[in-house]
Order: sequence, then C-alpha cells, then structure tokens
Amino acid sequence: MLKHLKYLLLATVSLFLIVGCGDDTPSKTRKTKIAFITNTSADFWSYAQAGFQKAGQDFDNIEVIFKTGDGTTSKQKQIVEDLLVSGVKGIAISPVSPDNQVKMINSWSQDAKVICVDSDSPNSDRISYLGTNNIEAGKKCGELLKEALPNGGKVMVFVGLKDVQNAQERFSGLKEAVKGTKIEILDLRTDGGDAAKARANAEDSLTAHPDLAAMVGLWGYNPPACLEAIKSVGLEGKVKVIAFDEAAKTLEGIDKGSVHGTVVQSPFKFGYDSAVLLRNLITEKKSLKDAGIPPNSIIYVDTKVLKKGEGLKYKVKCDEWKKGLN
Repeated sequence: MLKHLKYLLLATVSLFLIVGCGDDTPSKTRKTKIAFITNTSADFWSYAQAGFQKAGQDFDNIEVIFKTGDGTTSKQKQIVEDLLVSGVKGIAISPVSPDNQVKMINSWSQDAKVICVDSDSPNSDRISYLGTNNIEAGKKCGELLKEALPNGGKVMVFVGLKDVQNAQERFSGLKEAVKGTKIEILDLRTDGGDAAKARANAEDSLTAHPDLAAMVGLWGYNPPACLEAIKSVGLEGKVKVIAFDEAAKTLEGIDKGSVHGTVVQSPFKFGYDSAVLLRNLITEKKSLKDAGIPPNSIIYVDTKVLKKGEGLKYKVKCDEWKKGLN
C-alpha cells in the first residue's frame, strides 16, 4: 500500500512539474505581435494590408495587426501607444509629419522595433526606411507630364499632406524633371487626406484656371478625384491627368485614354516585406545586416510606369492582391 502511495505521490509531483514548467513550451510558439499603421485611408493601403496579412499567414510565429490613420499625428500617436500597451513588439508606420514625429518615434523605439514604410523620418531612431525612392518616382511622373504636354502648359499638382516626406520628394522630383521646359507648375494643393476635398480642389482649379492643361495627382486617390472634376465640366481628354499609384479608376482611365500614365509602387510588397523585416529583427533576432538592412538603412522598392494598354492588366494583379483580404 505504501509503495502504491509512493508512486502516486511521485506521479503527482511529476505532473505538477510538467504543468508548472510548461511555460517554456508555449513561449516557443507564442506569436510576436507586429503592427502596420498607415497615414490615411486609401485604396493604396488595402494592397499593403493584403501583403502584411499574407506574411502573417506564411509565418506562424507572428501576429499581424493593421491600423489606419486619419491624416493626423495625434491619431497615429494614440494608435501606436495602444498597440504598445497590448504587447506589440514591432511597428511599421508611414509617418504623417516626419519632422514633428521624431520624438514620438524615438519614444516608441524604446519599447519596440520601429521602421518607416512609404514615407520616412530619417532624423528619428527608426531602424530603417522601406519604400519608394520618391525623388526618382517624382522624376518619372515628370517625364510622363512632358510626354503629355510636349508644347508646355499650366499644371496643377495635388496631394494629401504637404508635410509628408514622400509628398515633398515626389513634388521635388517632378519639378526637377520639367525644369527648362514650357511646363508651368502653378501650385501644390492639399486636401488633408479627404477625397471629397480632393475633388473640390480639382474643381476649384479648373474654375480658377480655364486654360489649365494638366493635373498631377501625387497620392493614389488624387487622380480619380481629378478625373471626376474634369468629367463634370466636359473636359475629359482635354485636360491631361498624370497619376501616382494604382487606384481602379486610374487604371481604367489609362486604357480609356483619360489618364496619360501612372507611376505605380508596390504596396503589397511594402506590407509583406515590412512584416518579414520586423520578424527577422524580433523573432529571429537577426542583425541589421542579416535582416537585409544596408548601411544607409534605406531599402528601396522599385516603381513602374504604366501607360495605355497596361492599365487593366495591372488591375487584375491588384484584384488578386485584394483577394487575400476576403
């Protein structure tokens, strides 16, 4: 009887030790939380979301969280601080106002790995920038504009937020490309990330400048807003539209001839690669070099120019990206 009690006691102790020490096993499979925060809401970001979520499906040791900003630094601050409290260890963010968010990013970097995606904050403690070379992309946009207006003309440019680095760099590259031509860039109009205001800006520009020759939209929703304004006054095809990104209406407009061309980025790759990069740094504990970050901390993703005959084909690709969200 005592012998049986002894074995029963040993079994009980062993079970206790297994259960009590069992925290080590779950910790090996526990998922690391990483998050992606946009600057505003736009179709462009839905493709990045698809890429980010695809990475979450491909790697079983990360949990991906996607959040949308509203064009303000206060919203991004609230989102990130809530995420950090919830245990997020990696942040990929497109900062709304890079210079004004340096202190924020530096603070977040004390508690998580932070990278900038799509728009950079180079003076902050962010680990890396992953995205487009926006000056070069702006130049490509300028080359499209020169094709559309070989004899020159007045041009209005539109973007969501002027302070965002990608907006500044695209505008700078655009102006550099058309320097020395008869193209006159009148102004850079902003809308705060509001699509309705973007259309109103385009309508106001057509009213104020009856001789306007072209419109350039530097953010994804700007070109469709320009198209709507142009159509409303019966000037489709007469006022040229030069675009950025792959909004469905932009791609359809390219093949219809109402959009001269667009410079597309790789938002799906932005999302996927940012997740992989954060995973490499946090879960895999790789060095910056082994994680794929070069000495200058900049990871450029290629852009592509689309012109007539290429729009709808690219739209099929975009639709395939979005399928991952359903």
